[in-house]
Amino acid sequence: MRKNIGLFGLICIVALGACEKHDPILPGVRTSIFDTSTIKPTNDAITNLPDVAFNAPDVNCPYTQDSSNTIWNGGRKIFTGFPTTNSVKHDAVPVCSGKFIYAGLTTGELIKINVSTRQIVWIADIYRPSNMMGGASVLDIVAPIVVKGTDVYVGGLGDAFCKINANTGAKKWCTEIATAQPFIIADSVIYVVATNDNLYALRDTDGASYWNTAIKKQKAPKYENGIITVGREKFDGKTGEKL
Repeated sequence: MRKNIGLFGLICIVALGACEKHDPILPGVRTSIFDTSTIKPTNDAITNLPDVAFNAPDVNCPYTQDSSNTIWNGGRKIFTGFPTTNSVKHDAVPVCSGKFIYAGLTTGELIKINVSTRQIVWIADIYRPSNMMGGASVLDIVAPIVVKGTDVYVGGLGDAFCKINANTGAKKWCTEIATAQPFIIADSVIYVVATNDNLYALRDTDGASYWNTAIKKQKAPKYENGIITVGREKFDGKTGEKL
C-alpha cells in the first residue's frame, strides 16, 4: 500500500513537474518537496550568532503517537495512518500549536491536523521521491519537529531536512540531509547532525550550506555562545572549525 502511494507521488512529479494534487489515499493537499538534487553551497560567512539558541515554547500537548502512525488523545483516535515494517524504533511525539498538531510519520510525511475537527489540513512528503523506488526505504520522521512562528522545521531519514510554511504546507526549502537528532536554530543559522556523520550549518533563508564538518558520533547537539557541542567534540559555530 505505502509503495503505491510513493509511486503515485513520483509519477505526479515526473508528469507535472510540481505535484500539488489530492492524495489518492490520505485526504488533504500534497506538495512536491524537492526541485534540486544537491545541497546548495554558499560562499557567505556567518558573521553574527546569538548567545542562546531558539527554544520552542513549553506547551502542554496531551496527544500521543504509536508506532502504527495512530495519534491519540487519551483513548480517542485523532488520526489513523498506515503502519509500515520499514521503520526504526523511536519516540514519536506530536507538537501542539494552537488548535493544531504537527506529526511526523514513519511513512515519511509531515501532517498538520485540526484537532477540533480531526481533519488533515495538509500533508508534506519529507523524503526524496527516488527513495520510494526500492520499496524498502526507511523514511521515518525521527528528529523532533520545531514550530517557529509561521514556519515548521522537520527532518527525517528520507534524506530530507525541510522548512515548511505552517499555514499551507508548502515547501520554503529542503536540503538532502537525513537526520535522527534534534537540531539547533540559532537565529539565521540551523545546525543539523546528519546520518552521514557530518555537522551542517544551514542558512535559514534558503537551506544552503555555510559549511559541514565530520563528527565522530551522532549525538544531540548543544549550543552556547556560538559554540556547538556534539558528544565530546566542540566546533566554532561560525567556521565549523573543531576546537
